[in-house]
Amino acid sequence: RTAAACERGTPVRCGQAIRLTHLGTGRNLHSHRFASPLSGNQEVSAFGEDGEGDYLDDWTVVCSGTYWSRDGEVRFQHASTDVFLSVTGEQYGRPIHGQKEVHGMAASSQNNYWKVMEGIFMQPSEVFKAEQHHAEL
Repeated sequence: RTAAACERGTPVRCGQAIRLTHLGTGRNLHSHRFASPLSGNQEVSAFGEDGEGDYLDDWTVVCSGTYWSRDGEVRFQHASTDVFLSVTGEQYGRPIHGQKEVHGMAASSQNNYWKVMEGIFMQPSEVFKAEQHHAEL
């Protein structure tokens, strides 16, 4: 989230505010109170430079349990406007034919569950491993 850094391998807590940055462009997933062009829901776009942006780039991780599990479904709720990151059936004709519109929806639904499908698995940090196996006496 704004002014915070996440070390690689640090688990993400359910309820934690995060910023999602596109590695190729350095732009953040961003939303604001404008209508999206196809569905009329809330627009979601890319914003900022090299991971720097503003408070409208912050999303809350909505999941069950303590941490976001790579095997589990997750929702992302915009921290400032409360919409859920969603995708429905609307597709662009131009400039990228067939690309689906990603937007923000006011209500939670099946259209705003996300699941990790590819990527690199990072081993949890040593602090997280100790926290998981600590038991009170």
